[in-house]
Amino acid sequence: MAEAKLGPEDPDETDPQTADELLIGSSLTTKELQQNLRKLKQCHRPVRVLFEIPSSRVVQQPLSKHVVYKIVVMRSGSFDSHRVSVERRYSDFFCFHHKLLQEFEEELEDVPLPPKLLAGNFSPENISKRRLALQDYLAKMFAARCVRHSPHFPAFFTEHEQKQAHMLLRAGQFTAALELLQTVLEIQEKLLPWQKSTLTLPTLSALAVCYRDLDEPEQAFAAAHRALPAARRYGPKSHRASLLEMLVDLGYQLRRPVVQLQDELTGLRDTERGEVSFRSLKEVVIHQFT
Repeated sequence: MAEAKLGPEDPDETDPQTADELLIGSSLTTKELQQNLRKLKQCHRPVRVLFEIPSSRVVQQPLSKHVVYKIVVMRSGSFDSHRVSVERRYSDFFCFHHKLLQEFEEELEDVPLPPKLLAGNFSPENISKRRLALQDYLAKMFAARCVRHSPHFPAFFTEHEQKQAHMLLRAGQFTAALELLQTVLEIQEKLLPWQKSTLTLPTLSALAVCYRDLDEPEQAFAAAHRALPAARRYGPKSHRASLLEMLVDLGYQLRRPVVQLQDELTGLRDTERGEVSFRSLKEVVIHQFT
């Protein structure tokens, strides 16, 4: 397994208790103090993103065949034991690397992509060697701050699934779309937690649409509510208005307090003097990927 430690320039991504909070009270026994000290050390354990390519498979098509590699993404620490994965071909790695070189050629001169093979692409030995080389490549890429903060990095892990999910959503296949979007959301939250609000806004909005069309209002409300802070800060006002409209409708259905949400929606539309569109959240989501 290849791992990449977050650099010191990135914000602390844990929310640890302070030593005073953990050790407060002179009446604690020695055993309790030792337990609190261990807890304090665990809280300050460095966060790492782990990349593993544990397996691969050969895909046979009518006129060609290729190898796909299973990429597992997880974060170290007791707070994250869930592993989420996607599959990518070598050609996907090649395109990803080419995009990065166009922006960061000097920074990446010491991080080469494992080369193409002229022969023996499908031998088990060569596939195994390339699998390990690609795993190491991802860790080195993530260790480079310029790459870690580039939109190309999360896009490599999520763009294919996101586009496929929106095709399914437009076709009304909400259950299948939901499964892909959940994978996308988990990867986005693992890769760049300090930027997840901007990354996850489209994903959470699409999840809310799927849940609503699957007649699961509780989950739809929860997804839309999670998306709202990012829409307020980063999204266009039309996106914010569509989220608020869904939340108000679902809130009435679920008998939740919606007065503040309704006031915010009314104020947003009054302030914009009709410039905020009345598109539904579903229309907004579909428009993003057309």
